[in-house]
Amino acid sequence: MRILGFDTSLASNEWKHYYSTETDNIKLHYVRKGKGEPVILLHGWPGFWFDWRYVIPGLAEHCHVIAPDFRGFGDSDKPDILPSEGYTPEHLARDIINLMAELHIQKAIFVAHDIGATVAQTIAYSYPEYVKGMVLLNPPYPGIGSRRFEPSIQKEFWYQHLHNLPLAETLIGSSTDNIKHYILHFYDHWTGPGSKATIGDLNDILNVYTREGHFNKSILYYKARAAAKTVQAVNQSSKPPIYQTTKVLWGEKDPVIPVSWSDKLREHFFDVSLKTLPEIGHFVPFEAPDTVIETVLEFL
Repeated sequence: MRILGFDTSLASNEWKHYYSTETDNIKLHYVRKGKGEPVILLHGWPGFWFDWRYVIPGLAEHCHVIAPDFRGFGDSDKPDILPSEGYTPEHLARDIINLMAELHIQKAIFVAHDIGATVAQTIAYSYPEYVKGMVLLNPPYPGIGSRRFEPSIQKEFWYQHLHNLPLAETLIGSSTDNIKHYILHFYDHWTGPGSKATIGDLNDILNVYTREGHFNKSILYYKARAAAKTVQAVNQSSKPPIYQTTKVLWGEKDPVIPVSWSDKLREHFFDVSLKTLPEIGHFVPFEAPDTVIETVLEFL
C-alpha cells in the first residue's frame, strides 16, 4: 500500500533497517526514520515493528522515529532461555533503554500498543528519567485488575491461557497453515467494522510469523507474564501514579481490552487524558494512524 507517496509494504526499500550492537547478549532490530524529537514506537502481539507502518511516514516528517522489534519478535534476537529469565516486561524494557543509550537518546516520547504499552509503563516506573511523555493505545494497565479474570471476558482472553500451555507450540507453532489461521483470527476479530488490514499487510505479517520458531518465541512474553502475575499485582497496587504526561487512545470496538476498563486511569496516571475512538477496534496503529500521529505531535 502507498500513503503520501510512501510504499508501506514490508519489502519496501523506503524502510531503513538497523541492528543494535549486542548488549546483555541481545541484538535488537529497528526501523529508523526522520530527525528531531525522539519518538519510540513499541509494538504489540501479534505484531512487530510493522504495526507502525502507517504511522512512521507521517510522524517522521516531524520527529526522529525509532520502531524496534522486541526480543523474540521480528528480526531481533530470540534467546533460548526460560521465559521468566528473559522475556518479562522488565527484560524488554531494559533492551529499549540499552538501545536508547546506544543512539545517545536521553529522553523520548513513547508511543505504545498492547504489550508495548506494558513495557512503556515499566520504563516509566523503572527509568522515569528517560520518558518525556507517553501515548498509550488500548493499554493493559494496573487499573484493569482482576477484571481480566472475570468469566465474561474469557471468551476473548482464552488465547493468553493457551499461550501458557505446551499445546500452543504443538498445535499451532508446528504447522505453517495453523499459524496462518491462528494469526488471521485476531486480525479479523479484533478490528473495528470496516477497519481491516489489507491482503498485502496480512501477507507481510504472516511471512514473518511463519518463519521457523518465530511464533513460539513470540508467546514467551505471555509465559513470563503469567509466572509473575500474582507478585506483580501486589507490587503495582502500592506504586504511585506515573507522573509523566500520558495520552490514551482507546478503540471503542476493542473486544479484548474493552474501553470500559479505562475507568481507573486517573488512579494510575497523575496527568492523563483519554480519547475514545468510535468504530475502532484493538489495532489502533493501523486503524487510526492519523489520530495517533496528531496525538504525538501535541507533545511538540
